[in-house]
Amino acid sequence: MTTHKKVGIWMDHASAHIIEFSNDTSEVSIIESKFTHQEKEHTLSKNENLMHNKEQHMQSSYYKKLGDVVLNYDEVILFGPTDAKSELHNLLKDNHRFDKIKIVIQQSDKMSDNERLAFVKDHFKNRFHSI
Repeated sequence: MTTHKKVGIWMDHASAHIIEFSNDTSEVSIIESKFTHQEKEHTLSKNENLMHNKEQHMQSSYYKKLGDVVLNYDEVILFGPTDAKSELHNLLKDNHRFDKIKIVIQQSDKMSDNERLAFVKDHFKNRFHSI
């Protein structure tokens, strides 16, 4: 029986917490979006059109980094309090490189580090293994 690599990604539009599922589940890394609130304010003060273009470019870069992470796993749960997880999921399902990866999205609140770890553990331990 092969072992499937599993990961949970708690995310919003500002950052993503990558939590690999294994016997000793631990947070692997945090990926930050470059489009911060300060960046938005600074760019908006110059030109609203420029702000939207910059936001789209930076969000696209953020989602690409997350997509590169997802490619390393067989099963993924995307969770978090905003629509960012759905936006990423839509981009991934339109790309055939992700066809063999089981990706699930689930709404959740803001969470502490321990709550995120427990959420990922519970998600993968409480499901029947299927791929």
